[in-house]
Amino acid sequence: MSSGGLELPFGEENTPGGGATEAPPGAVSLVRPVEIGAELDWGADAWAEVHTRARRAGRAYIWLNLVEQRLRAVVAAVLQPIYEPVHGDDWPVAAAGPAGQEWVQRAVAVREVSRRKGYLLDPADDNVVSFLTLPQLRELLVQHWPCFVPYLDDRRELELALDELEVARNVVSRNRALSQNVLDQAERASARLLDILGGGTGGPSTDRLPIDAVEDLVGDRYADVVSVHSDRVRLQRQLPAEDLFGSARRLDALGIGLNLLVQNYSGRRLMRLAETGSRIRLLFLNPASSAVRRRERELGMKKGELSRSVEMNIMHMRRVRARLRDPGAFEIHVFDETPRVTAYLINGDAADGVGIVQSYLRKARGMEAPVLVLRAGGRDREVVRAGVTDTGADNGLFEVYREEFEGTWADSRPVS
Repeated sequence: MSSGGLELPFGEENTPGGGATEAPPGAVSLVRPVEIGAELDWGADAWAEVHTRARRAGRAYIWLNLVEQRLRAVVAAVLQPIYEPVHGDDWPVAAAGPAGQEWVQRAVAVREVSRRKGYLLDPADDNVVSFLTLPQLRELLVQHWPCFVPYLDDRRELELALDELEVARNVVSRNRALSQNVLDQAERASARLLDILGGGTGGPSTDRLPIDAVEDLVGDRYADVVSVHSDRVRLQRQLPAEDLFGSARRLDALGIGLNLLVQNYSGRRLMRLAETGSRIRLLFLNPASSAVRRRERELGMKKGELSRSVEMNIMHMRRVRARLRDPGAFEIHVFDETPRVTAYLINGDAADGVGIVQSYLRKARGMEAPVLVLRAGGRDREVVRAGVTDTGADNGLFEVYREEFEGTWADSRPVS
């Protein structure tokens, strides 16, 4: 190389003789890797944040998936009979028209690539509609709105819900952080969209305890537990007593003093429930029993404090019962056994039943104890054992506590 050129020095391992050598004047040194101070490990806080993001994105994805599937079905049901007789399998291309040629042709191209590479695992997805995104399905719906008018009532409400959902869709599709507020907004918008699009009885409902999309899909992992709250205050923020008991056709309650019912739901409303056909059975711990005195000592209460509280609740319920035309619809019993659980079972004999369960802790009062919210009715699912598929109902925990109530009720005695 000429003296004016650039020369790279030999590395230690390539230097003739194996020794290091200094770079000649005018040569450019080859930079070796050095420590740059990068920290690649994640700590506990980073992992916790990543898991939180993943959980939120997973919930949002399930809702988005349900909405997109429902919208595809609605669009195909309305537009396919109009365009398919003339255009065959390419009816989505014709329905998109000149304004949608670009995105519908892109969907066609993606389908062809999926065909060649074997990505299509289900023949039901081998159509152009399955490759349209939520905004593209929306374009078809809006563009042909007169065709959907007989089936969908309010276009404005539909588009507003889709606008709200678009925020979450963009975040999830790009794997960015999804805030709790945006997730809540997406779940509300999805439930509203499924209702507008006629999701049927299997979709989210507006009853006392709406079926959550995630619960509906993966709830078998947790028997029939719908939610868990660290204390009763947090429960009542999400499920007030008015919503919980307001439309009860049957109410069975077991506990020491049943404060959730007695102190949070008025006697007038209880009378109205009983007068309209509801059957109510209340099972209190006997205020004169030794179990009450043991519970007072556990909680550090003054002697007689808990027994007086329970007695006052019983007297209040007796006054409610005395005003009814049919006192037999409102039964009050007491039991003398060691209290193990507080349980409120609402409509336990129906699919819309709800259970509120709290275990008694040694040093925690009822307001402070964790709360399980259960859904009655069990789940129909397929159970595979030794290669044999068995379809049956998994009754979960609700039945356990209903049996506990019935057993204690059988051993209790009525309050006159």
